[in-house]
Amino acid sequence: MTKGGQFDKLAIVMKNIKRLFGDKNFYKMVLTIAVPIIIQNGISNFVNMLDNIMVGQVGTEQMSGVAIVNQLMFIFNLALFGAISGAGIFTAQYVGQKNNEGIRYTVRFKLITVVLISIVGILLFMGFDEPFIRIFLTDNGTGLDLEATLSYARDYLKIMLVGLLPFGLSFAYAGTLREAGETRVPMFASLVAVFTNLILNYIFIFGHFGVPAMGVLGAAVATVISRFVEVGILIIWSHTHEVSAPYMVGLYKSMFIPKELTVKIIKTGMPLFINEFLWSLGMSMLTQCYSTRGMEVIAAFSISNTIVNLFNIVLFTMGNVVSIIIGQILGSGNTDEVVDTDNKLITLAVLASAVMGLLLWLFAPLFPGFYNTTDDIRAMAVVLMRIAAVFMPVSSYLNAAYFTLRSGGKTMITFLFDSVYLWVLCWPVAFVLSRFTALSIMPLYITVLSLDFVKVVIGHILLKKKIWVHDLVSETQM
Repeated sequence: MTKGGQFDKLAIVMKNIKRLFGDKNFYKMVLTIAVPIIIQNGISNFVNMLDNIMVGQVGTEQMSGVAIVNQLMFIFNLALFGAISGAGIFTAQYVGQKNNEGIRYTVRFKLITVVLISIVGILLFMGFDEPFIRIFLTDNGTGLDLEATLSYARDYLKIMLVGLLPFGLSFAYAGTLREAGETRVPMFASLVAVFTNLILNYIFIFGHFGVPAMGVLGAAVATVISRFVEVGILIIWSHTHEVSAPYMVGLYKSMFIPKELTVKIIKTGMPLFINEFLWSLGMSMLTQCYSTRGMEVIAAFSISNTIVNLFNIVLFTMGNVVSIIIGQILGSGNTDEVVDTDNKLITLAVLASAVMGLLLWLFAPLFPGFYNTTDDIRAMAVVLMRIAAVFMPVSSYLNAAYFTLRSGGKTMITFLFDSVYLWVLCWPVAFVLSRFTALSIMPLYITVLSLDFVKVVIGHILLKKKIWVHDLVSETQM
């Protein structure tokens, strides 16, 4: 090959790389949406870390009991998210059309869904609390009291059930405001809630200002109160700012939703609901596989996951940003620019997560020392954090790919891409290795995470085919 040919080839490569990065206006647009969400997620996860440390100060059994209940709450939260996500896709695209009546219909769908899901969740957790919790209890002779862990978990769960409905309503209101481009109010409501939770945790867990020390029960009471505070702020603001939120005017005059739109939301959203439920259940079952290596693994993951979530704020935020920006571009009909914008968003997400992963690797040893637990559990938590740090860019790519596919309404594909992949490949591998080998927790965890590289290839192919470039609401006649 001649030098000229080499230079031409290099020029093409550089041009393709340049396409992955936006200009000043692009990053200004992204930051306008992302910064409030990052601040909200960052402070929320930081306060959650402090909450986790407070519970961890009480004891390992208490911390493990709360961690198990949080796994159950994780399934409920993701099922709820999936149940209203279909409506959220239409909300974002109606915003792009400036169709306030269409937005109202989607909000009503969300509210009805939240009430139904909350009732089902409460009944299930009340009726099957002990068997659900015992799935995660494995005695490997470490000296941890399993029955005490069970008791703490059941007591904590009973109080947390009171907060399911307000949490779901917050989901519906905050999600709608974000999809409409109003990210500041959900941020403010969340910040007030997390600081309320933090202060009340300090009072109720340890017993201050004349209040008796309640331990894990205090942590549950504080969380429930903070959820009522958050939903109160969201509801009051949404219905007192007609100019900023015109789609909320007349929301409760009726609960009417056009049949055609209802069917379309259900058709679009059902795979999302099933996906989120099965994915969260699958992730909890992965944790259950890890728990076969002993109760100390649950405690170490409780520490690790709390810190990892703090450093994952960019990953979570960019998923929201992709959903909002891509949804609005599709709804406005500007499909020519949507692929280019999505490529730039994914590049930004991966690079930012790589930076956060590096920071987590460096600072991981600082956090476990705050917990009242054993040195072995602290050391295990550090290694788990560093393993997660290495895989952060991979997780970020997959998260952005998922929200891209979802924004175009390709929910059946997201179902196959997300939960089916988890149940068909990841969980069977984890199950077999945890039950039929003596593999320790670290190589077991790395092996399961490494399976995501296969998913990256699948995600790349799906994005490149552009099957997600799809305007949903233009097909729905109001």
